[in-house]
Amino acid sequence: MADPAYSEDVRRFWSSFCAENGVEPDLPYDAFAFGDSAEMADELLAVVLHGPKRATAGLLADYGEDESLPEVGFHSIVLGGDGRPACVIRTTEVRVLAFRDVDEAFAWDEGEGDRSLAYWLDAHVGFFTRMCAARGETFSEEMPTVFERFALVWPRESR
Repeated sequence: MADPAYSEDVRRFWSSFCAENGVEPDLPYDAFAFGDSAEMADELLAVVLHGPKRATAGLLADYGEDESLPEVGFHSIVLGGDGRPACVIRTTEVRVLAFRDVDEAFAWDEGEGDRSLAYWLDAHVGFFTRMCAARGETFSEEMPTVFERFALVWPRESR
């Protein structure tokens, strides 16, 4: 069910997606932007729409008490840095592991930078350190991390 807090643009976007794809409009979905700034949201959205980004990771601690983890088959609307809906993704895999257990295949699927594990680690240690500091915590590579893979389902991939 759509969250009443979603903007009219998000609700309209979801309705259009459902109508064009035969998806039940009452199915739950969420809407979010990648990253922690409008610039990062736009940069990562572009890598989803026009590039290889088919995975994302987040610290388990960043999921609120009443926020459930993504589940396989769940749809999400990805927002741009301006908060406007841009695409729909569907979760294809979810694993919760210690941050340190990320592997090269996952780093590759995240599709960022040169797609190497070294790049992924550098970028994510920095990002998660900022996220933890905002909560008054210290980042640790032992922290439980949600590793999610997804498919871009709308608009359809053009490549």
